[in-house]
Amino acid sequence: MKNIKTFCITIVFLFSIGCSEQKKEQNEEVKVSQTISDDYNPEANLEKLNINLSEPSSPVANYVNAVKTGNLIFLAGKGPLQANGENITGKLGSDLTIEQGYEAARVTAINQLSVLKATLGNLNKVKRIVKVLGMVNASPEFTDHPAVINGYSDLMVEVFGERGKHARAAVGMGSLPGNIAVEIEMIVEIESE
Repeated sequence: MKNIKTFCITIVFLFSIGCSEQKKEQNEEVKVSQTISDDYNPEANLEKLNINLSEPSSPVANYVNAVKTGNLIFLAGKGPLQANGENITGKLGSDLTIEQGYEAARVTAINQLSVLKATLGNLNKVKRIVKVLGMVNASPEFTDHPAVINGYSDLMVEVFGERGKHARAAVGMGSLPGNIAVEIEMIVEIESE
């Protein structure tokens, strides 16, 4: 009985060492990913990319474009409303190609940046893009949702650099409002005021 007790204590001890080492590695990984260059300037990056942000569209129901709580901003879902006032519509897998879906996600990213800038006044206040939820209007057999939402994610990294890398979900939907190709929402951390 004494040997079994000693064995169990040894197992628990080794397990706790393994868990603390794993946690230490995860913390180091987070610290490395938060190392930011001194030339961080999303506003200048938008100029280099020749992207002009517009006045964000007003919500079409009883909600707001963004809610700030503490150092987080939660952005409502936006779609691919183009400068000409028309949405990119259709289902991925039947009406649209992955490339067209990627472009729809990129247009949506620009729309979200417009909301973010209107909320903050200056995108340089963004500390980190935290989380993105990308919803793809897709036919049942379509499975390349991440390739579509990459249009959004890639632009976030082009604008914010390392701070633009985020956690993400890219999922398929049977339909989206107005048959838009994508709808994407985002959570952003901002610098303390």
